[in-house]
Amino acid sequence: MTDATLPTGPLRHFLQFKDFTREELLYVLQRARLIKAKFKRYEPHHTLHDRTLAMVFEKASTRTRVSFEAGMYQLGGSVIHLTTGDSQLGRSEPIEDTARVVSRMVDLIMIRTFEQSRLERFAAHSRVPVINGLTNEYHPCQILADILTFTEHLDGIEGKTVAWIGDGNNMAYTWLQAAEILGFTLHVSAPEGYRLDRRLIGNPPESILREFDNPTDACKGAHLVTTDVWTSMGFEAENEERRRAFADWQVNARMMAAADRNAVFMHCLPAHRGEEVTADVIDGPQSVVWDEAENRLHVQKALMEFLLLGRLP
Repeated sequence: MTDATLPTGPLRHFLQFKDFTREELLYVLQRARLIKAKFKRYEPHHTLHDRTLAMVFEKASTRTRVSFEAGMYQLGGSVIHLTTGDSQLGRSEPIEDTARVVSRMVDLIMIRTFEQSRLERFAAHSRVPVINGLTNEYHPCQILADILTFTEHLDGIEGKTVAWIGDGNNMAYTWLQAAEILGFTLHVSAPEGYRLDRRLIGNPPESILREFDNPTDACKGAHLVTTDVWTSMGFEAENEERRRAFADWQVNARMMAAADRNAVFMHCLPAHRGEEVTADVIDGPQSVVWDEAENRLHVQKALMEFLLLGRLP
């Protein structure tokens, strides 16, 4: 790749939610709504014509692959899909070397991997923007999609309350970053031993974070109730132990009834009906999970466009 095809302006990455300012996040969300409206009208939007996205998967995914791949094609670009099975990453090549080589051949890289530190090492040696497609610690693209979905159904999220029920995982940590930047309150309820690590989050004010022993209490007055699987990828050996620990943290009709009367339910998927959520909730009238899943496509298109082109009129 020649220097002429490198992104203009300072190199930016999206490794965690707080990498962007409030104004930048609001721009990406606004841009996503415009891009989505054009998509629904079958209007071409080829702002990334002749650009190439490399997708590096050390953790497999359905939604991440389809949304990024379809999105880049819809923006007029092309995509290369890499896994540990078909690249040198699976043969013990240092991730720094992979970053140095791949970033000389493409315009943008999305990586879905394990530790956040591994992603940061990759980005530190990349010549092009790097996007976090998921790590053990953070999932910023999913929260962008969730907030876009929220604004579609309930207007702006500022001043609202989001209830996170379940594991203090990468989704919960990213929701907390979003609350701090965008000005809403996060209620978190998780079993003992699976709560947010205070060493990582410090002591946010109650206007940003409130933790509850009882999950139904966490849902009281919430405008959004959201959850995730009890056993995330990489923790399969703990599955039975986790099922016992989380038995009382299943999102059900009682919890939704405690929330605001207009509250919506979200889940980043895949979902296990009868475990972290009952079928009548995820398939019920308050569920917006399918809009949420689709919005990964639109918000990631806006994100990729912003990282490569900056703000557009």
